[in-house]
Amino acid sequence: MGKIMLEVNQLTTKYVTRANEDVYAVDHVSLKIEEGKSLGIAGESGCGKSTLALSLIGYYFPPLHYMSGDIIIDGKNISGLDPDTVRKSVLGTDVAYIPQAAMNALNPTRKVYKFIEDVIHAHGLDMTNKDIYDMAHKRFEEVGLPEEALLKHSVELSGGMRQRVVIAISTILNPKVLIADEPSSALDVTSQKMVIKMMREMMDKGMVKSMIFITHELPLLYNVTDDIMVMYAGQIVEKGTAKQMVFDPVHPYSRGLMRSILVPEAGTRDVKLTAIPGTPPNLKHPPAGCRFADRCKYAVPACKVNAMPIMEFEDNREYRCGHSVQHLREVYEHEDRAE
Repeated sequence: MGKIMLEVNQLTTKYVTRANEDVYAVDHVSLKIEEGKSLGIAGESGCGKSTLALSLIGYYFPPLHYMSGDIIIDGKNISGLDPDTVRKSVLGTDVAYIPQAAMNALNPTRKVYKFIEDVIHAHGLDMTNKDIYDMAHKRFEEVGLPEEALLKHSVELSGGMRQRVVIAISTILNPKVLIADEPSSALDVTSQKMVIKMMREMMDKGMVKSMIFITHELPLLYNVTDDIMVMYAGQIVEKGTAKQMVFDPVHPYSRGLMRSILVPEAGTRDVKLTAIPGTPPNLKHPPAGCRFADRCKYAVPACKVNAMPIMEFEDNREYRCGHSVQHLREVYEHEDRAE
């Protein structure tokens, strides 16, 4: 095993509503990422992906609150740090974040270069204006942006260029962990391919040491990440290699997620397209048993009555289900033959 760049142990965070109700959007999540590796996180809207991303960068502002668990980046525990400390000594250097709708994240009244200048000054780095400009110019070249883009306003750039600008700004200090929350969702197919290729190259060149790529499109992660974990109702339900999760998912939710999306990959084109019935549980009052049980066609009464399943390691992957992998495989094999 290589050097662990990010380690998360039993992280729990919650939202507090105006009615003072607790919503545990991230519930005892644990994960590890080695240096040079990338992790994909998939799941439907509302499963906790974006909340996990904000939690991992220490972005705790009401209504989001840190409850428990550890977030360790390259040996440094950033759990529970105050926002000022996070902003000055963690964000941008230890961990960087590319938000959803990143194309709209830039103030249209300011030139692009000024955002990079702000990042440098916020971290108290002793650099001249020329040094900052040269650094920005070099990074723009590395992400395929022309020098003149530095002196333009964001509204003067195309969608694909704006996305690359945000990525360049976020990674200007070569963070140890880059968290990208659906960075390609608002782009056309050509721009998506360009952004994904660029992010892989940034990993290869050492501009970032490890990466988390979040999306609701599980198959997209096959070409981007080394490993994939699937979230459901604030919890991890399965984690394995990208190949395992796309071509051979075990958990009923992971399997349902894969079969609800048209996938161009060879070996998946003949799979019958189906929808997952029902809706996720209300996290104000989560069920006592398996959180997927009400939507799972393989559920038995014990799934709803017994305690919530814990993460198990079986078949070279982690998964959370009351059924064994062997039992699920037998059921899936019978279904596939029937199709």
